[in-house]
Amino acid sequence: MYIIGIAGGTGSGKTTVVKKIMEALNGESVALVPQDSYYNDNTHLTMEERRKINYDHPDAFDWKLLRKQISDLREGRAIEQPTYDYITSNRMPETVHVEPCEVIIIEGIMALYRKDMRDLMDLKIFVDTDSDIRLIRNIMRDTVERGRTTQMVVDRYLSVLKPMHEEFVEPTKRYADLIIPEGGCNEQAIDIMRTYIRHRLRP
Repeated sequence: MYIIGIAGGTGSGKTTVVKKIMEALNGESVALVPQDSYYNDNTHLTMEERRKINYDHPDAFDWKLLRKQISDLREGRAIEQPTYDYITSNRMPETVHVEPCEVIIIEGIMALYRKDMRDLMDLKIFVDTDSDIRLIRNIMRDTVERGRTTQMVVDRYLSVLKPMHEEFVEPTKRYADLIIPEGGCNEQAIDIMRTYIRHRLRP
């Protein structure tokens, strides 16, 4: 099994990079483990209390469950991956059944934050994109998919996303084996990455 960790700021283009990796491994067994699925279970909190949570802080994630399920996959055991609803700010009752695969991709803003998680990875990637581009992408995504107004996104970016990125996400760049500037738009870097992964998976 080959485990790839992909980190980077919100709106950096991580999803595009993941998509291109999976396209490059067409025909191979690949499973995606999005870190966003592992936000803490907030069922015991009211909606008002949930809205006050800083979801861009490391404490917002259920690291114990994430690490356990990655370990289970490594040891050949299937998992029931949690799902998360951004509208209710809570886990959904449904889970996603994930079988052990040849390649596991862990993707999220803090995928490289914890050493115990990095130690499970064979390849660590950081997607590095300018802050203004990330902000624009956040506005486009959150207004369409998460029911937020443009002003809400901008206010959240200035008060939460930007300081949390600088404190917790940006420093993890030093742990990356490969840094991809401009995310999915950097075809040269992605081509190098695809070639490397194919080489490592070659029997």
